[in-house]
Amino acid sequence: TWGKGADSFIAMIYERLLLMYDLLANNGSIYVHCDWRLNSFLRLVLDNVFGSDCYRNEIIWQRDAVGKGAKKISKQWSKEIEQILYYSKKNHGHIFNQVYKLSDELTHTQLKEFRYKDIDDRCFKIVTLGDYSQQSIADFKKQNLIYTSSSGTEYKKYYLDEFQLAIGSLWNDIPNLSHGKNPESLGFPTQKPEKLLERIIKASSNEGDLVADFFCGSGTLAAVAEKLGRKWIATDLGKFAIHTTRKRMISIQRQLNNEGKNFRAFEILNLGKYERQHFIGVNMNLREEDRQQQIKAKEAEFVSLILSAYKAEPVKNFVCFHGKKSGRLVTVGPVNLPVTRLFVEELILECRKKHVTKVDLLGFEFEMGLFPNVLEEAKSKGIHIAPKYIPAEVFDKRAVEKNQIVFHDVAAIEVKTEKKKEGVRVVLTDFSVFYSQDSIKKAEEILKDGKSMIVVERGQVVKLSKDKNGKASREKLTKQWTDWIDYWAVDFDFENKRELIHVQNEATGKYEEEWTGDFVFENEWQSFRTKQDRTLELKSAFHQYKKSGRKKIAVKVVDIFGNDTMTIVEI
Repeated sequence: TWGKGADSFIAMIYERLLLMYDLLANNGSIYVHCDWRLNSFLRLVLDNVFGSDCYRNEIIWQRDAVGKGAKKISKQWSKEIEQILYYSKKNHGHIFNQVYKLSDELTHTQLKEFRYKDIDDRCFKIVTLGDYSQQSIADFKKQNLIYTSSSGTEYKKYYLDEFQLAIGSLWNDIPNLSHGKNPESLGFPTQKPEKLLERIIKASSNEGDLVADFFCGSGTLAAVAEKLGRKWIATDLGKFAIHTTRKRMISIQRQLNNEGKNFRAFEILNLGKYERQHFIGVNMNLREEDRQQQIKAKEAEFVSLILSAYKAEPVKNFVCFHGKKSGRLVTVGPVNLPVTRLFVEELILECRKKHVTKVDLLGFEFEMGLFPNVLEEAKSKGIHIAPKYIPAEVFDKRAVEKNQIVFHDVAAIEVKTEKKKEGVRVVLTDFSVFYSQDSIKKAEEILKDGKSMIVVERGQVVKLSKDKNGKASREKLTKQWTDWIDYWAVDFDFENKRELIHVQNEATGKYEEEWTGDFVFENEWQSFRTKQDRTLELKSAFHQYKKSGRKKIAVKVVDIFGNDTMTIVEI
């Protein structure tokens, strides 16, 4: 997004704001936060998309603690405020609920002006009862909140701890998170305080409304929306952001469950495959022969793109292989389908026919339960197959040109099941990781004196350091297989819930249910690390089945890089 400085960022955000405008309800609002570098640019973009007449206000958030003064900076004024631009979809009719705060900051002069000491030492203000119902007045009398003057007029008494002031556009009562100290902090660099999002959500939506954050980061909006009874959508391009949000929302579910309150389910949808389908989309109005030619050309373009990102050379005269790299042949799996057992079996056949012993298998998705059995089968025939995930970033031309694409090796999960009278439980016994992002030897050669860096090679995370005299040292950070795991979850009856979508019938105009071919993974049990608690349970809770029969248990592991690996066992 910053490939060409501010220009490319504005181009990126402009297209997204256009889509957000279309998605926004007519009575909806948008709040856009950015720092001082782009605030003026963004105001012009929002004026262009929403219209200057829909500009409602600019909120000034003083994020540093009130009363401590500015930080000591010798050459300029300190940056202690953030701007939040506030627009509505239409210039009238948008939802706005006035938000108040307790008037605990009233000055001594104000208290002196409002206090009626002859009535009550705590009472500081009285108002007439004109707007109150008879029921409310009766309740006030029971609570001793009515004052009757010498003329017989009744007034409502107000106390300091219940008096509220309307909040304006200067927000100086919500300090920023002190990362590492605040229990709310998840260590995400741009994380906002929940109080900030609570104020925004309360002001511009009502209970049951839908709110969205398309750069969700650590998931603050989703967390606050859930607590306030709003529906929510949270999206992000980063795996780490989605994974952080997932753990945060599960923590909220657990909290509500412990309090005896109802909690709602949520689902994570990976939209990467739709991007891939779009990449090979063809014109359906063409004749069948022309359409097949277009499909062939698109597939060739796709393979060329993947080989380029993988830094492999193309090869000819093979059925299954597309390229070669470092003495290994490379095959690229389908763009819009998982790599299946049949695909790998055909690969093994050609390897044996042409005496190929080393293969890199690149795929976006792999059939459930494919590994590690198929790798052992190939190994028994003298063939080493290294399966690797194709990252979604391959479609970003600039990332490919800058050599920023990393193909992660596929991890392998090993589990066993235990059956007792309490039910069935899953035991996580091993998680094999083979990631390599760099060479330790190569990294040591370029590392400068007095510096350190983290390197991942062959499933090990190693911290390299050099002292001021150039003496190098290595510290292995992943000491056991469990160090790779951040989160794991179990679905005890995986294929009992099909993923259904509603598709409009062109002839009738009605929406009909259609099965995508996938199943919904339901987190029936999970264990994960948090910032406060780094422990990880390796045995699930026991699960009781209502009906006997064959069941498929799905186990999902998310590693410390945010990559998902799943395996299925039958019982």
